Amino acid sequence: MARGHSSYHRDIAAANRASILAAAALLFTENGYDRTALARVAERAGVSTATLFKQFPTKAELFEATVLTAGTSPAPEPVDIPNGDLADGLIVLGAAYVDLLVRPEMIALMRTVIAESPRLPELRERTFDFGTLPVLEALGRYLRDAHAAGTAEIDDPDLVSAQFLGMIASAVFWPRFMHGTWSITEEEQSRVVEEAARTISARFSTAGRGRQ
Repeated sequence: MARGHSSYHRDIAAANRASILAAAALLFTENGYDRTALARVAERAGVSTATLFKQFPTKAELFEATVLTAGTSPAPEPVDIPNGDLADGLIVLGAAYVDLLVRPEMIALMRTVIAESPRLPELRERTFDFGTLPVLEALGRYLRDAHAAGTAEIDDPDLVSAQFLGMIASAVFWPRFMHGTWSITEEEQSRVVEEAARTISARFSTAGRGRQ
């Protein structure tokens, strides 16, 4: 009986959390960080302010959770990474990263991060751990596994990951972020990912050194 009771409360807490994050995403993107009141988030989510503060003691923590949730909802499909050629796996992971970058909610929330953080200490002090996003975790594991298997020489997987993702984001995300009317076709996105994967492979793969 106690076990069922505990499960019920966990389900309620999870549902409240989901409602709070959904309401926060709407209000943060509509009003900005500074003009979004936590009481208004609670009202929009249909929970009490006490319930909200129990899960998110500060607005900065709520905003961080909102940004990170935008990168994991809806739940991503499992990424089937092929074995063998380093570039092939990077292409699959790069495509999953593009799917994350082009979500409208990610662009809107990142605009809020950049616009608000310079003048708000509580945002500047937060560390947005984007490395917890599933596709970025998978990329880190893939690079470390490739190094351990001897198929690539990657002494600093975090640096290589940043280089790979940066090549993709510079062509897929930042132009759209800066210019709302800018667009890129799916074919062009695929080419960006493939070029980035081939570049990293040419530099770090032990099997394909020197290949273009």
